[in-house]
Amino acid sequence: MASPCSPLNDVPLALRTTLEVGGRARYFLQTANPEEVASGLSWAREHDVDVAIIGGGSNLLIADRGFDGLVIRQRDASLEHDVDGDSVRLRVTAGMNWDALVAWSVSRGFAGLECLSGIPGDVGACPIQNIGAYGQEVADVMSGVVALERQSGKTVTFDREACAFGYRDSMFKSVAPDRYVVTSVAMTLRAGGAATLRYSELERRVRQEGTPTLAKVRETVLALRSDKSMVLDPKDENRRSAGSFFLNPIVSPDGAQQAMERAAVLAPGETMPRYPASSGSVKLSAAWLIERSGLSKGTVRGPVGLSTRHSLAIVNRGGATAAQIVDFAVEIQTRVRDEFGVSLRPEPRPLGFRQDEIAPLYGGHS
Repeated sequence: MASPCSPLNDVPLALRTTLEVGGRARYFLQTANPEEVASGLSWAREHDVDVAIIGGGSNLLIADRGFDGLVIRQRDASLEHDVDGDSVRLRVTAGMNWDALVAWSVSRGFAGLECLSGIPGDVGACPIQNIGAYGQEVADVMSGVVALERQSGKTVTFDREACAFGYRDSMFKSVAPDRYVVTSVAMTLRAGGAATLRYSELERRVRQEGTPTLAKVRETVLALRSDKSMVLDPKDENRRSAGSFFLNPIVSPDGAQQAMERAAVLAPGETMPRYPASSGSVKLSAAWLIERSGLSKGTVRGPVGLSTRHSLAIVNRGGATAAQIVDFAVEIQTRVRDEFGVSLRPEPRPLGFRQDEIAPLYGGHS
């Protein structure tokens, strides 16, 4: 039986997110193990309040009014591993810092996560949105997920297939959102394995400097992310962001061709970036579309703007509200839709908003 819990009352949330906006949680509970999570879920059912699970807050947009329910923050950070030949099986709890896990794996010569260096947040979020960067994604190494079912408190185990991973997507995000709380993940890495070099910019930089070791790939990824203000740095003027605010759009070949035809005059030899995606579809560059719609890096709208280093990052320049961020994001969507006929999907998870407040931005995808 889950032990009793005593949530805190009226806890500010803004500084628990990388955007640093949003109001307060009516109730807040920090947990050290799955039993405490189950206790918190039980408490919420007894008191008839909604529950929100947060991690490092790097992919979260909280409403200015806050969240009128219980916010649970998992702090269970442990790691177990077993080596069998060149196969390394990991079990990692949800509260562990993601980049700490990547650094640990690289330091031991375990391949499979090196390109995911520098991504902020906790391990519990990684299977939900199938985090990915520079040619790798979590689905490449994920072998299973353990979660609690919110309504019953039962522990449920999912194999990789049941997670239904897609581009920045999974069963936990799009099929059964808010039904489960991820408590741990299982991964399989490769002892002594070669680094993944599928991303041309990364491969070019790494090979210029010699042998592409795991450590060199991690170092190069961190440098690339830092150049784009995509590594948390308290001295960076672009630090208050949620990273990439929009997903790269996946469109049909006809949709890609129509977007190309609607593009403004290109420079000699320039083409619209496009990449093959699943089922014959085409992935476009959201950053390119945003800039070509007339919104360049550093665009300012009062206390909100685009990062000076990456047009995919919406930045709180200081004192911004969640409502102002939503308004600016809608402006970006509208500009891209009007210019190219392409709809951009936001990536951060909204929390505490009324449906009418976020419908223009999220539509049916919140």
